[in-house]
Amino acid sequence: MTIRAHAGARTAWVFVLPVLAAIVLMLILPTLLALALSVTDYSVYALADWSNLRFVGVDNFVQLFSTPLFWRALGNTAVFAILGVPMAIGASLGAALLLNSASVHWKPLWRVLLFAPYVTSVVATAVVWRFLLNTRFGLLNYALSVVGIAPVDWLGNPRLSIPAILLFVTWKVFGYNMVVFTAALSAVPQDLDEAARLDGAGRWTRFRHVTLPAIGPTVLLAAVMSVAGFLQIFTEPYVMTLGGPAQSTTTVLYFMFDQGLKWWNLGQAGAVAFVLFLLILALTFVQARMGRRYEWL
Repeated sequence: MTIRAHAGARTAWVFVLPVLAAIVLMLILPTLLALALSVTDYSVYALADWSNLRFVGVDNFVQLFSTPLFWRALGNTAVFAILGVPMAIGASLGAALLLNSASVHWKPLWRVLLFAPYVTSVVATAVVWRFLLNTRFGLLNYALSVVGIAPVDWLGNPRLSIPAILLFVTWKVFGYNMVVFTAALSAVPQDLDEAARLDGAGRWTRFRHVTLPAIGPTVLLAAVMSVAGFLQIFTEPYVMTLGGPAQSTTTVLYFMFDQGLKWWNLGQAGAVAFVLFLLILALTFVQARMGRRYEWL
């Protein structure tokens, strides 16, 4: 290796090492700690006397899988992900397509306005939406009353609580993917789209056969990030419904929060965290395989 090549490699490591250190400290180490906690009965009492810490093997996982509330939380989380991912990606892609149209004016202004919710405090905006959806004083119910519709208990009805929260979450997060999709759409070859239009292809045909293949990798990235995000949803149900009504919005992360910080059963919380990690990892692997099938990777 020449002196110049050696210096280049050393410079590369200088830039790479901080990122690797961040990955180890923020991703790998917490995952290993969660796995270590999951095979112990670690609780708040172990903080005072480490002799109270015992190795229990897979007992935490056995107890976890025999807890009905965990399966209820897992089902609620699945509903959030199954409904929320298409809503978020569809809204963001639709907004990006509209902003990419030549007939739309003041595009920078619209991008800022639509992206603004993403950078606002989730707790503050969740409180605002909780009041907007209030049964007696909410703005949404007031608008419904104007057209003669009776007030709806959006957050107090177990059947409506998840859709109501998803409406807020979609409004909150779709701006990020919208910006990403806007950047991807700007790279779509315009000559191919124009050739398809001249051949008589409609908007849907051009989108399906020209636009979508070009932005496919971006759609895959948005899907992976959205699935992981919705599987880890916590703040919105916590602020808006406290997991209710009747545990209809209790998610896996909410269940883990209760186990770890309410009941101080950190071993059980570690088991929940590790199961959620494996679930996200498995779904990411499936999405990657699907991406390779459609040549999006």
